[in-house]
Amino acid sequence: MKLIAKSGLFVAATLLMVACGGPSETVETSEAQEVAEATGQTLTLDPNATTISWAGYKPAGKHFGKIPATTGTLSVNGEEITGGSFTFDITGLKIEDLEEGSENYGKLWGHLQSADFFDAENHPTATFEITGVEVFNAEDVITDKEEFVTEFTPASNSELSPEAPTHWISGNLTMRGTSKNIKFPAAVSIENGIVTAKAGFNIDRTAWGLSYGDEANAVDKAKDQFIYNTVSLQLDVKAN
Repeated sequence: MKLIAKSGLFVAATLLMVACGGPSETVETSEAQEVAEATGQTLTLDPNATTISWAGYKPAGKHFGKIPATTGTLSVNGEEITGGSFTFDITGLKIEDLEEGSENYGKLWGHLQSADFFDAENHPTATFEITGVEVFNAEDVITDKEEFVTEFTPASNSELSPEAPTHWISGNLTMRGTSKNIKFPAAVSIENGIVTAKAGFNIDRTAWGLSYGDEANAVDKAKDQFIYNTVSLQLDVKAN
């Protein structure tokens, strides 16, 4: 198995942190950066073999599910990723902890689609565009955010990350018309013309305007009247 070599296209930037509280953060987040110039062979995303899982948390419970990837390409020059972009269908979001078709499922799905969260009527898709790839070195550290402890404290970055990351991937994530650059560890490989990538990390949803129930506005967190700003994402991507 060949590991993808370090890309020279990573755009350096001072990273602006967005998560609330604690000595460390969710995922490294900055303003949108220049998209990597794609060169070499173009591979096509396999939607049937690609999953994007999400989990949101509140002190009294959590919800989780998947968002389908609809289209995408990945450019590879030899053993080096040179670019790529992916589109996700927000209106196709699935909730897996509730029975589809039930009243509670419909209420939560409608709320997530509303202007309180994704505002899917105006922004039905989300996109991710690669801006750079770096080798994950042995001395690199995955940081975890200190969260308010409840029965359903969000999973940490180190829990979500693949067991043996090979690379840091950075890219512009666009939701609700807002683009932010994120950087996260991933296990990436290329074999027989197929590229696979696995990643898991947290984002602060409020950086993209998904601010309903913002925990920063909670007057008394002990009353459990808030939704964690942390949202967990896990990606399993395949391109042929």
